[in-house]
Amino acid sequence: MSLTISRVMVNEILNQSRAEYPDEACGVILGPFGLDTPMRLKPMINAAHSPTFYEFDPKDLLALYREVDDNDEEIVVIYHSHTETEAYPSRTDIAYAGEPGAHYVLVSTREEIAPATEFRSYRIIDGAVTEEPVTILD
Repeated sequence: MSLTISRVMVNEILNQSRAEYPDEACGVILGPFGLDTPMRLKPMINAAHSPTFYEFDPKDLLALYREVDDNDEEIVVIYHSHTETEAYPSRTDIAYAGEPGAHYVLVSTREEIAPATEFRSYRIIDGAVTEEPVTILD
């Protein structure tokens, strides 16, 4: 498994993550059902407003699932930032990972690596975390 994503989307995620710092940023990328192709980035609000945790607002999540169904899309990527730790899923991230078909993208905006960032992708299925290669298309 691997993730292929456009540089434009990568930059949008990184820009959102820097803009929402010190809170974790989050969102999804949607694509046509069954194609595993990220096409439409949708930033979400971190309802926790926290530097160590993110969660989608339940109303936003319900609206997202309706939108996905209405457009015959699927959630291809679920992304969020880590503000002070590496871009690796935390115990909480693993516990809340409920989309086994999604790529879980994490970016890190911690100061030690500024202005660079880490951009990594994982599959999280039944508590098992597997890092996957990321191909960024120009």
